[in-house]
Amino acid sequence: MITLESFVVLKKLAVKNISIEPRKVKAEYCVEKFSGDTNSIELIYSYENAYFSKKQASDVNLASMMLAQVALNYGLFFETIEIDGLFDKTDQRFLVDMLENTSREILTNKLLIKNEFLKPPFDQLKPEKKSTYTQSKLQFTNSCFADMELSKENAKTDLSKYAILSSGGKDSLLTYGIIKEIGEPYPVFINEAGRHWFTAVNAHRHFKTIEPNTEKPWCNSDRVFNWMLKQLPFIKENFASIRSDIYPLRLWTVAVFLFGVLPVARKKGIGNILIGDEYDTTMTCNMHGITHYDGLYDQSKYFDNAMTRYYRSKGWLINQFSLLRSLSELLIMKVLIKRYPELQKHQVSCHSAHEVNGRMYPCGKCEKCRRIIGMVKSLDEDPTKCGYNEAQITHGLHALETHSVKQIGSDAAHLYYLMLEKNLIKRNEHTSKLAKEHAEITKLRFDKERSNLEDMPIYIRKPLFDILSHYADGAVQKVNHSWLEFKINDTFINTPNYKLDTR
Repeated sequence: MITLESFVVLKKLAVKNISIEPRKVKAEYCVEKFSGDTNSIELIYSYENAYFSKKQASDVNLASMMLAQVALNYGLFFETIEIDGLFDKTDQRFLVDMLENTSREILTNKLLIKNEFLKPPFDQLKPEKKSTYTQSKLQFTNSCFADMELSKENAKTDLSKYAILSSGGKDSLLTYGIIKEIGEPYPVFINEAGRHWFTAVNAHRHFKTIEPNTEKPWCNSDRVFNWMLKQLPFIKENFASIRSDIYPLRLWTVAVFLFGVLPVARKKGIGNILIGDEYDTTMTCNMHGITHYDGLYDQSKYFDNAMTRYYRSKGWLINQFSLLRSLSELLIMKVLIKRYPELQKHQVSCHSAHEVNGRMYPCGKCEKCRRIIGMVKSLDEDPTKCGYNEAQITHGLHALETHSVKQIGSDAAHLYYLMLEKNLIKRNEHTSKLAKEHAEITKLRFDKERSNLEDMPIYIRKPLFDILSHYADGAVQKVNHSWLEFKINDTFINTPNYKLDTR
């Protein structure tokens, strides 16, 4: 019988041998098996400009935290995880908490669901509620920097500057477009050394010509993630050839990129870090008594707020949030395509993008592609403008007649309602069952959990909603499980204080 303890298949993961250069930081990830055999790979971040000094304790500390993030995905699978580097109590508490949170997320969203990457009998795990789920003993060492002292900083930042975690998708493109109008944007594209970078290539090339603040750090995290899968005996050996819309195991990924943004933000005095997350990425769920975030923790407002609290504890006056939490995916697409068409044409939202004559194009076959095609067509716009050909558009619409999309129920229902109303897809048992009008989807939505102004600094609210209100069909608030229309005014915008404001 498979139990959670059955997944402890390796003796030790050591993150060690940290190296710090002005433009590069790296560490060795060493896996030790119970047999005593070891395998290693380096995790590397490199930059176009100098951001680190190995003589500065604050730089060594940030490098140590950056290089530790990938390890937080493996708290269920090792007897011990040992992380070397310069850490204070705030760092250690953060790593302990996020390791536990990620262990619970991976359990509920990778090991307890149908996961085609798992070998039998590891795909037969049954849920069991526990007080904690991390199985690794987390140890901290400091073998190289014992002579350095860390103290809480009192960093000054500029609230008009915004670092934008950028990917070439619609969310980060829209975020950039808005900030370019009302602030000073610093788009940061993390090249993760794998095919996932393909989605960012078109946008990055465009930004390099129009935005002098564009940065492109390089990180080989994608290679490390894939290498780690080869060390885990319960993962199928042919995992790389399995076509899937999910990763086999990892769920702590946004933070790997986010910590790659921090050197830029810290050195340039940037006061805000923006991640493009919409309304449906904040949710709490329960699986047989085990609470979790549906595998979306690092896209939720809870993650943003946890990061902002961490920055505060370090003495870094940085706010992390999303501009888009009141918007559905469809409304994000609408604002981007209507207000910023020159940005939208560089959008690549695809699980399997490919290159043709130096430009990246979507595959037209994956779930994400058919979702984008459906949304763009339902907005009476042309998917060819962002790389789809007519055959892909036809295929995508046909696929929507038999396959659903990864959206929360009301969002998917309204999309199918629009597609049927506009005769974009055929009415059949599948489409008729899904389709239902939800007028709130094209409005700005506010509630106490997913879209609450308390989670957004006051200084950004009015200029943001002045722009968004031009494209939304009004605004609604959730009251007693119903959506009630209201007018966004100065009182609404300014009444709730930003819950994390300490200035």
